[in-house]
Amino acid sequence: MPLHRGHEKPDERPLSVNPFYGEANPAAEMTEAPPKHRLADSPLTPTTAYQLVHDELMLDGNSRLNLATFVTTWMEPQAGVLMGECRDKNMIDKDEYPRTAELERRCVAMLADLWNAPDPSAAVGCSTTGSSEACMLAGMALKRRGAQRNADRYPSRDARPNLVMGVNVQVCWEKFCNFWEVEARQVPMDKDRFHLDPQAAAELCDENTIGVVGILGSTFDGSYEPIADLCAALDALQERTGLDVPVHVDGASGGMVAPFLDEDLVWDFRLPRVASINTSGHKYGLVYPGVGWALWRDKESLPEELVFRVNYLGGDMPTFALNFSRPGAQVVAQYYSFLRLGREGYRMVQQSTRDVATGLAGRVEALGDFKLLTRGDELPVFAFTTAPEVTSYDVFDVSRRLREHGWLVPAYTFPPNREDLSVLRVVCRNGFSADLAELFVEDLARLLPELRRQPHPLTRDKAAATGFHH
Repeated sequence: MPLHRGHEKPDERPLSVNPFYGEANPAAEMTEAPPKHRLADSPLTPTTAYQLVHDELMLDGNSRLNLATFVTTWMEPQAGVLMGECRDKNMIDKDEYPRTAELERRCVAMLADLWNAPDPSAAVGCSTTGSSEACMLAGMALKRRGAQRNADRYPSRDARPNLVMGVNVQVCWEKFCNFWEVEARQVPMDKDRFHLDPQAAAELCDENTIGVVGILGSTFDGSYEPIADLCAALDALQERTGLDVPVHVDGASGGMVAPFLDEDLVWDFRLPRVASINTSGHKYGLVYPGVGWALWRDKESLPEELVFRVNYLGGDMPTFALNFSRPGAQVVAQYYSFLRLGREGYRMVQQSTRDVATGLAGRVEALGDFKLLTRGDELPVFAFTTAPEVTSYDVFDVSRRLREHGWLVPAYTFPPNREDLSVLRVVCRNGFSADLAELFVEDLARLLPELRRQPHPLTRDKAAATGFHH
């Protein structure tokens, strides 16, 4: 969540109130113009307050046309009704809302089965506010297990824990390493490899490595990291050195795609080295934000001392979370989606989304001005850049001009060692239909003649122009 500071020069103009907002006495409404940065002295009618907020939010982008976000932007009306009915239920009050707690437990069991836990009944897990919290919890478990394995050396100034990952990880992993004082060892990109290399990751491991993070669906380009190859490289490392390094799979997006579309891909608890997995229910789990899930293959993978047992409202409640109070609506919506779709329903939705992504990627490539990095055939996400012969404009010009048509498409520069590569990324989600994809291509094609006539790219500060924030 962004950290906001007060304005250096606050806008002192009060909010403008239309006299028609005053239901009983229009003139009376005009006498109260509420300030923007301090509480007003007196209340407003609910309709007036609603209209003021509603009108300002009209300037936000249209979430359905936001091709930057992985987050679900459409659900069925029935799901919205259920969420409305549960928005006042505090998830943490499991004694007060036992059925909501039961639905959470069922979701964990369903995911354990979906991800091929050796014994789904023995797997442990919990809901979170999203994958970022889930990753923090998984990292905490890895760090505590690492400390237990090296109890004879911890704590020690010479035994700083480290976590190995690709440079393409989501920023939450960098936050984890910062907040929990873990050294982040990152495998850089190299040429046309845009994610972690298994052998390079194994070479970064030592006796202080608490784990390796594999990404099932990189946010940079939508590609899967080779989790099975990563585990094999770590198996070979253990044979040579005796180091037993666990793997956490960040399946924020792919954890709800691969089980349905790539059933033969081995990435989950079928690999004994995979200790934990997270996913975002509010991404390809098809639920409005925010809900995530964290699962461990068995009780041994989650140290018991991290689990708090709280006597809360008369009940014994085990919890493992960074947050405490939060609404139960999203968990209920996740159970609704699982119940509503089942395996075949999820397969059909995700296949339709992948078909839109691969079809749209092909149409973009056919325009002739762009080079595809990925094609949407893993995550329904693809990244592309301008072709080598295009010199009059760059991806930042394209992003800016598409915004004029309502399309929000991020343009961003890749991390080390590929800062030379700037790309556009399109995320296809349920609700972004083939018809909308067709409109997108038409708008993009209409822009090209003007872009080609530019004397040179117009972006001066690429760092300021980037649209990659998640």
